[in-house]
Amino acid sequence: MDLFGQMMYAPLQLSSLLEQAARHSGAVEIVSRRVEGDIHRYTYRDCHVRAMKLANALTGRGIVAGDRVGTLAWNGYRHIELYYGVTGIGAVCHTINPRLFPEQIAYIVNHARDRVVCFDASFLALVEQIAPHCPHVEAWVMLSDAAGLPQASALPLESYEALIAGQPAHFDWPRLDEQLAAVLCYTSGTTGNPKGVLYSHRSLCLMAYASSLPDALCLRASDTVVPVVPMFHVNAWGLPFSAPLVGAKLVLPGPALDGASLSALFEQEAVTLSAGVPTVWLGLVDHMRRTGKRAGTLQRVIVGGAACPPQLATALGELGITAVHAWGMTELSPVGTVFAPTQGFARKTAQERAQIEAKQGRVVPGVEMKIVGADGAELPWDGRSAGDLLVRGHWVVERYYGMNETCLSPDGWFATGDVATIDADGYMQITDRSKDVIKSGGEWISSIELEGIAVAHPEVELAACIACAHPKWDERPLLVVVRRAGSTLDARQLLSFYEGKVAKWWIPDDVVFVPELPLTATGKLHKLVLRQQFGRHYSDTGTAA
Repeated sequence: MDLFGQMMYAPLQLSSLLEQAARHSGAVEIVSRRVEGDIHRYTYRDCHVRAMKLANALTGRGIVAGDRVGTLAWNGYRHIELYYGVTGIGAVCHTINPRLFPEQIAYIVNHARDRVVCFDASFLALVEQIAPHCPHVEAWVMLSDAAGLPQASALPLESYEALIAGQPAHFDWPRLDEQLAAVLCYTSGTTGNPKGVLYSHRSLCLMAYASSLPDALCLRASDTVVPVVPMFHVNAWGLPFSAPLVGAKLVLPGPALDGASLSALFEQEAVTLSAGVPTVWLGLVDHMRRTGKRAGTLQRVIVGGAACPPQLATALGELGITAVHAWGMTELSPVGTVFAPTQGFARKTAQERAQIEAKQGRVVPGVEMKIVGADGAELPWDGRSAGDLLVRGHWVVERYYGMNETCLSPDGWFATGDVATIDADGYMQITDRSKDVIKSGGEWISSIELEGIAVAHPEVELAACIACAHPKWDERPLLVVVRRAGSTLDARQLLSFYEGKVAKWWIPDDVVFVPELPLTATGKLHKLVLRQQFGRHYSDTGTAA
């Protein structure tokens, strides 16, 4: 006979995170740089009150559990209120990436069947463009006061402040089933229509707890946190949930994500922790070097979304900032691994430590991972064997929104699409995306490793390495490079930089220099576009060796 524990049960739901912050860290600030350019300040207690006013407004408008409310917004205090006010009533907060093509945005608004869409003023032109193609949207709400509404618009717009004005400042958050849907995010859709990932209250709460652990993001009440990663990009990596959970001060940077703007904000608000993609930190490093600034209070930056180039980690370290490598994806809510030193780490040589720190880290408790070969058999954790990376856990997707079939293997694992190694201590390293790996003469070449060497050259600003069709070797690596301003670096000079760093047959056969590289909607290199543009470079130019 089963014997059940006799403990109190309270469902895991997002409203409890903000409610806890309001009660136990009520005077802690949320600071936002608004799209209007000024700074807005209030507290977790204020945020909770306004989220309850929003909940009253939405229920008064007939929004019920399961309804979708879309957001097209930067990181700001009204967006935080939407996160909690929408999910707190059992509705679904659907964060929309404004960097997608308008056709893709209209597609996901319709696919999600959003009843309401709330948007920042900077996206007005985009909203006016897509609205005629979104017949299910009943209201377009601009995140402004009534005075901020445009004098003339093709749409019957509402003001967010008018929506919540006069609403009661108290709302009894309902006791929800923790498995209910809470947030909907769509993938960036580089190879077809974006796919929706529907997170539950349970999955997001568990990730918030786990990602706050010392060997994960290590959040404390004493921290001041800036999620530079947008709230429309996988919930700003969960920081809008984990920061209130621990009572950390939250600073929201709005649309100004250039190095100068971030440096000024970090200094002004005494920021200790931030998170963003490598391109953001490259801009910050460049600004700080040019102006002679140092880190100040900023201790750590979480680097994810793409591999952190070794020279970027070194540059941040020289400025007094520790780069913490992390990995995840939309389907993982997104945190999967974070660098955290093991018992013997301190006894290793400086070179060994640097090699480990360049990896994507160890799994956050609550996630499992393994690597498998082409036959599906698990590969050893020896740091050398590379295989397809599979994951499972409490906040891993089971199926995409609107699809009946599962996206898991028969034994319950999710295929990430990444190729990786795992060493004996559990440190995982992404060697490539399965669609980006280069197979030359039957042997694999890591495009990520070749890119890392290229950007270590002092005259290279950005680099991408793609598989290029080759008449003899099937594929050969091709470098596509953006030079630093004023550089006259040529292909011969850059390719000679690889000598002694990788096997000779890994060295690319040619370099194409371009003024800029295409990026996806989430700031990653858009290699599909590069393959379409340069995938026949060797045969077209006759440079095949």
